[in-house]
Amino acid sequence: MWTLTYLGHSAFLLEDGTHTVAVDPFLTGNATASTTADAIAPQTILLTHAHNDHVGDTVAIAKRTGAKVIATFELGEWLEAQGVEGATAANHGGTVAFPGGTVKLTPAWHTSSYNDNGTVVAPGVPAGLVVRFGGKTVYFAGDTCLFGDMALIGEEGLDVAVVPIGDHFTMGPEDAARAVGLLKPKVAIPCHYNTFPPIRQDPAGFVRLVKERTTATGLVLAPGQRHEL
Repeated sequence: MWTLTYLGHSAFLLEDGTHTVAVDPFLTGNATASTTADAIAPQTILLTHAHNDHVGDTVAIAKRTGAKVIATFELGEWLEAQGVEGATAANHGGTVAFPGGTVKLTPAWHTSSYNDNGTVVAPGVPAGLVVRFGGKTVYFAGDTCLFGDMALIGEEGLDVAVVPIGDHFTMGPEDAARAVGLLKPKVAIPCHYNTFPPIRQDPAGFVRLVKERTTATGLVLAPGQRHEL
């Protein structure tokens, strides 16, 4: 059975009964996290960008499990320097295979760097992720503003689109709903909200906008809750 589990903030697990993929596994220090880093064992980790609230526990998980980690080039190079043997550096437009599926990196409008005890490292660019896994296609927008080329990403044929709604650092609910209109997924799931005070939002408002303005179904997942297809 294909499942997408929300772990809190922007962290997700994809499972198809054989393979497990983690996306942006920020768990330690995440007050909304539904699990701990040592409780998951993905074969693959996909990262949208280098900010600490997305890289999260990647290094520790990858070293423990031997997971393949796919990220944009500078972040992938930095992860390799941290001893992540399965680090794979890629970039926009590229598609990388992993056990059970593939990921295509797309543009995202944001910033990207990792703060390592006060030192900024792994500068580079952010990405969105079009993940084909278990016969389904899921788009993780990562942290981004609204941009018109989301319409091109929508041509990938999306079963699910995961979009940030927190505002302040990313799209807010209004722009996120407009993004869903461009992406045309079957299901739209909000993320990146209510973790920190600046990104407090009511996800039900996003769902209402999606229903009013798009053909998608808006779906709010509580941390730890699964969506099954």
